[in-house]
Amino acid sequence: MTHEYEGVVYDLDGTLVRLSVDWETVDAELRSLLDREGVDHAALETWDLYDAAVEAGVGGEAEELVSTHEQYGAERAERLPHADELAENGHPAAVCSLNCEAACRTALDREGLLGHVAAVVGRDSVPAKKPDPEPLLAAVEALDLPPERVLFVGDSESDAVTAERAGTGFRYV
Repeated sequence: MTHEYEGVVYDLDGTLVRLSVDWETVDAELRSLLDREGVDHAALETWDLYDAAVEAGVGGEAEELVSTHEQYGAERAERLPHADELAENGHPAAVCSLNCEAACRTALDREGLLGHVAAVVGRDSVPAKKPDPEPLLAAVEALDLPPERVLFVGDSESDAVTAERAGTGFRYV
């Protein structure tokens, strides 16, 4: 981490751990849910399928479906090198993820990292989800630092966009 930042927020999946989630199965189950509701989903992928389910009024079922798979995947997650950085960096830290908070906490606890973070913000922790800045700003607030003094470490373009919108620094893993 560069010296210009006083705190760091990490994405979870693909950054600290790799959740063992079969996303093809998740997509198939979301498509089945949307079929039942008569929603056209031909051109949609996971998070667009999820959003379509919310718009169709079956967001609770979609959340339960995705969260169940994420929880299973968190219990079998693979630790990634940045997990060691989190454990050793000595800076205030938090996690901001598109995964559900319970799965994040399970994976962090399993790897002995939960005690190293001030906050865990998942897609169900606040009303908006990444790339909206709200989840990242909630994690930053828990660090009691202004956004410009915080680095967000992630693995996706969505993470980079989230950081830009929140006013934090950003680094790809």
